[in-house]
Amino acid sequence: MNTKIEIQDERHLRRTEAAKYILETYNIPCSPKTLAKLACVSSDGPPFRRAGRVPLYPVSGLDAWARSKIGPLVRSTSEMRR
Repeated sequence: MNTKIEIQDERHLRRTEAAKYILETYNIPCSPKTLAKLACVSSDGPPFRRAGRVPLYPVSGLDAWARSKIGPLVRSTSEMRR
């Protein structure tokens, strides 16, 4: 019996590339160390797969995670408290 894990034909980025992608695409400051820490101590980071010891981040997961970090458009800081 041949068991295969189906992986979408999607680009996966290594941690350094993923941090650079988030910064360049969404202008959200992000470093490889931040992604590593989120992977170890939090479930709040972007999803990733492992290829041996190497974490690989699918671009769609990075996009969804970055969009979830961006707050709503406001006109003043007092609107953020509502």
